[in-house]
Amino acid sequence: MTGKWKAAVLAALLSCAATAPVAAQDFPLVSGDFTEVSMIKIADGGEMDYANYLADKWRKSQEFAKSKGWITGYAVYSNFNSRPGEADLLLAVSFPSLPDAAEEEKRDAAYRAYMQRSDAQLVAESGDRAKYRTVLGSYLIRELKFRK
Repeated sequence: MTGKWKAAVLAALLSCAATAPVAAQDFPLVSGDFTEVSMIKIADGGEMDYANYLADKWRKSQEFAKSKGWITGYAVYSNFNSRPGEADLLLAVSFPSLPDAAEEEKRDAAYRAYMQRSDAQLVAESGDRAKYRTVLGSYLIRELKFRK
């Protein structure tokens, strides 16, 4: 092998060796809880009605889910400087994992029993809330925690 080839091979090997310890390190972030954030627009004059719903039925349902270990927390956030078309409130619910279909069915049945409501009643009540609020959409995010 000529001197130039030896130098090139040595340089290539050294560059691989120098990056090997870095590649072997763990990624510095690990997955945490999921959070579903619902974006809510409140109609003019509907603030009190929706606040009462949140403080009563919504909170009751979240506390039930928390007592069952289905969620780890929940919160209501105000979009303090909302622009036209943006949500006024953000409803956040955090949970450790997504349930499979069978577990979701069990949870839905337990929730209906706890709230003493049928699916038809729950859907009708949601429709009634449409008089003073609009669900603009939601997104699902996942917390990333620092490994160390």
